[in-house]
Amino acid sequence: MKSLILIVITSALINNVVLNQFLGICSFLGVSKQIKASASLGVAVIFVITIASAVASLLYDYILKPLGMDFMKTIVFILVIAALVQIVEMFLKKTSPGIYKALGIYLPLITTNCAVLGVALTNVQDGYNFIESVLSGFGTAVGYTIAIVLLASIRTRIHPEDIPEPLRGAPIVLISAALMSIAFMGFSSLSF
Repeated sequence: MKSLILIVITSALINNVVLNQFLGICSFLGVSKQIKASASLGVAVIFVITIASAVASLLYDYILKPLGMDFMKTIVFILVIAALVQIVEMFLKKTSPGIYKALGIYLPLITTNCAVLGVALTNVQDGYNFIESVLSGFGTAVGYTIAIVLLASIRTRIHPEDIPEPLRGAPIVLISAALMSIAFMGFSSLSF
C-alpha cells in the first residue's frame, strides 16, 4: 500500500510532468489565464490520463507484448488518447458549453499533449502493472492540475502595470513558471 501511495505522490509532486519533465507546456501556458478554465482542463486531463494509463496498460500487457508488437505501442497509445479526448470533448460540449468554449482549442489539443502520451510510455518503460499504471497516471494528472491552477492563480494576481514593459506578457509568465519549477524541486528531497 505504501508503494502505491508513493507512486501517486512521486508522480504528482516530485516528478511533476510540467514543472520537472517539461511535458504539456503548450496547454499549461495557454489555458492558465483563468482559474476556472485551468481547473476544468485539469479535470479533463485527470480523466484522460487516468483512463489512458489504464487502457494502455491493458493493451500493452495483454495484446502488444504477448504478440511481440511492442514497437506499435506509441501508435496504439495515441489512438486510445484520441478516442478518450473525443469522448471528453463531446461530453463537455453537451453538458458545459461555457467550459467547452473557455477551453477552446486546448481541449482537442489534449490528444497531442505530450504529457498524456509520455505517462503511458513511462508506465510501460518502468514496468508498472495495471494498478501502478493507473495510480501513476492519476498522480501525474493531479500534478498537472496543481501546476496549471497555481500558475493561473499567479497570473490573475499579476497586474501588467506593476511589471516593467519588457517583462509584460509571455516573459513574466515564463519567469513565474520557472520559479514554480524551482519550488517544486524542493519536493525531490522528500524521503519516505
